[in-house]
Amino acid sequence: MPQPVAPAKLPPLFGDWFAKRGWAPRRHQLEMVAAGRDGAHALLVAPTGGGKTLAGFLPSLIELSERGERPAHCPGSGVHTLYISPLKALTTDVERNLMTPIREIGLNIHVESRTGDTKVTKKQRQKLRPPDILLTTPEQLALFCAWEGAREWFADLKCVVLDEVHAIWSGKRGDLLNLGLGRLQSFAPDLRRVALSATVDDPQMIAEWLAPGSSPTDADANVVIVRGDPGAPAVVDVLVSEGHVPWAGHTGQHAIPEVYEAIRRAGMTLIFVNTRWQSEFVFQRLWEINDDNLPIALHHGSLAAEQRRKVEAAMARGDLRAVVCTSTLDLGIDWGDVDLVVQLAAPKGASRLVQRIGRANHRLDEPSRALMVPASRFELLECQAAREAVAENAFDWEPHHTGTLDTLAQHVMGVACSEPFRMEDLYAEVTACGPYRDLSWEAFEEVVDFVATGGYALRSYDRFARIVKDREGRWKARNADIVRQHRMNVGTIVAEGTLNVRVGHRRGGASGRWSAGRKVGEAEEWYFAQLAPGDAFIFAGQVWAFRAIEGTDVIVTAAEDRDPRIPSWGGSKFPMSVSLADRVRTMIQDRDHWRVLPGDVREWLELQERVSLVPDADSLLVETFPRGNRHFLVAYPFEGGLAHGTLAMLLTRRLDRLGVGPLGYVCTDYSVAIWSIKPMDDLDFADLFQPDMLGDDLEAWLDESFVMKRTFRNGALISGLIERRRPGSEKTGRQVVFSTDLIYDVLRRHQPDHLLLKTARADAAAGLLDVARLGQLLSRISGRIRHAALERPSPFSVPVLVQIGRERVAGDAAEMILDASAEALIAEVMEVALDPSPVPSKGPDKAA
Repeated sequence: MPQPVAPAKLPPLFGDWFAKRGWAPRRHQLEMVAAGRDGAHALLVAPTGGGKTLAGFLPSLIELSERGERPAHCPGSGVHTLYISPLKALTTDVERNLMTPIREIGLNIHVESRTGDTKVTKKQRQKLRPPDILLTTPEQLALFCAWEGAREWFADLKCVVLDEVHAIWSGKRGDLLNLGLGRLQSFAPDLRRVALSATVDDPQMIAEWLAPGSSPTDADANVVIVRGDPGAPAVVDVLVSEGHVPWAGHTGQHAIPEVYEAIRRAGMTLIFVNTRWQSEFVFQRLWEINDDNLPIALHHGSLAAEQRRKVEAAMARGDLRAVVCTSTLDLGIDWGDVDLVVQLAAPKGASRLVQRIGRANHRLDEPSRALMVPASRFELLECQAAREAVAENAFDWEPHHTGTLDTLAQHVMGVACSEPFRMEDLYAEVTACGPYRDLSWEAFEEVVDFVATGGYALRSYDRFARIVKDREGRWKARNADIVRQHRMNVGTIVAEGTLNVRVGHRRGGASGRWSAGRKVGEAEEWYFAQLAPGDAFIFAGQVWAFRAIEGTDVIVTAAEDRDPRIPSWGGSKFPMSVSLADRVRTMIQDRDHWRVLPGDVREWLELQERVSLVPDADSLLVETFPRGNRHFLVAYPFEGGLAHGTLAMLLTRRLDRLGVGPLGYVCTDYSVAIWSIKPMDDLDFADLFQPDMLGDDLEAWLDESFVMKRTFRNGALISGLIERRRPGSEKTGRQVVFSTDLIYDVLRRHQPDHLLLKTARADAAAGLLDVARLGQLLSRISGRIRHAALERPSPFSVPVLVQIGRERVAGDAAEMILDASAEALIAEVMEVALDPSPVPSKGPDKAA
């Protein structure tokens, strides 16, 4: 690891600009200037509002200002600095902010952005006359790598700046980005890499990902880590509505009036939720009580781009008092004077909470204000743990990530579209990229063969042959059509099949066909498959009536005086982070820690301790009890919904073999409940929770479940085996499913070790199933199961038990049923608290 650099002194031109603005450059900004002067790669970790983006650009601005008097974009001069952001909107925001010093200092520097929204004429002009600084996205970089002439176009590139690197580095999007960096490094060997972030728990891990070189030792020698000074501590409060925290729930509906009052008292408020359907729900509830007619807007990823831009523009002008939003507004866009951030329901991670809090104030030396609103008592524990993590400046842990082969296949195809390549040369280039340092030659050969033939089982089909060898033995794209198809399908973001939601009208009277009009947004295809014509649902903050599906359009009309369904199309819920889950478990076992909690939550914990057991941080509490004509098993791993869902499915398979007769299961981020025909009190729980369930049981389940087909479909799209978009047409989600399912079945029968089947299995384990996290849980609790055999439900079991049957109910009815179920369960539990007689036997506390 290079020694920290001594801060550099700014050139007078820039020093004077800071002075005229009444500023002094911060230490980390001067250290970044020094790193640039020395030609070093750099990772800057600094809090929001500390001038990170300017620090990343300062070395480039200084270098460009000193290049001499010549036109900034004369023929022959190429891009000097490439800025890459995970969000298109962030490139626009940075362009506006970067132009301020350029204009005020009077620099002859040309800056432009290039995203999927950029007009074709502008893109064509940029190829002929590149700007000095180009602001773009990872997907555009993948397109650059597939250009003919990319090597010459980037030959003068001096610096790449990666913003919000924490949001991108550890997934497939980060794999493709890093491969793109390796390509750029081959075009411009002296290229300097810079990464910026406010929320990195392990900077060394990011530095190893960032640096070029075929071993981590090379990375250690190449990257300077610059740490910014901490800013003013955030003021984070937890809202306890009317002194009471609900036993169960997930929407925070009980606290909507107090959230509205917080909006009234504040200037501009951002209300973050974790799913799109929850944003629609909260937006509707706020407007129902908006007697002051405050301008409250909605922002999430399924809204039409035009509608999102209108909301963003209104925020920048200061025309809004509140915006209900999802992760679409998480990252570092400066939306003006945001006074307060509200996190409605638990944040699921300390890093995400810090990122969202950073949207408020956006000035380093003044505290940001945030309000967390827990929807239940377990969420209160999570909010308190997140609050303490923020106070300690502790971020979420990041797992080690290995580069994925479907992403590498896409990159190999892109390289072949740009120029012919020799395998030895490309292998050396790829293994100098952080995620692929350990890639074997055999695995690389398999990827290239896959791109060339589709694999052994598919090589007789000409359509899967995408690259061929030229006379010199180099690989190149087979033809121009293949090149066009690749360029239309780059990227690793695989959305569910979506349909355009459009306002419609009848052609030719009441019995005529529907005609599609104004686009409202997009939503997942499968959601509309469950609606009948005339059904009402909430979307884009309004109630619509579903009319028909015409091609790729959903036709809707305004619905009046109708009870809407609350849409469940809104993406998956974030699982609770590993580090936050660890904090919650530690808090629960520490009685002294309970003193910081609200009174009713302390009483709830004490009642749990009296009726059952309180979980230890390093063991697993398992409760069994009868209720009605069923028998229940409830476990409390606190490992998040994905891992819990996998655990529950594997447990039910084992319980079925034991003859218990499991009937179903439900999960939350905190617990798992399984119900059965026969009692489960006398089971051998140490054997039931053995880690070997991740062997044959997991394999058998994967073979018969939809999970593998889903992850295979994603891998087929990312690798380019199947393309969604072709010149002049686009496949619907149903067509993609049909195509990939056919190929999946063929490969399972004829080539079970196919590259994409192996990738699908790894993706299922890492993503949808969270197998690695489940494996860590089973290892942690092995031999440490604490069993409580109860006569009735425990206080901790209430939140998960009220979920039973709820998923089948839509709209307000779901909340009504949840409330009624919770009341009945709470009454059962409280009978113990009100009964002066001794608590019934819990059975032995089995530390199995």
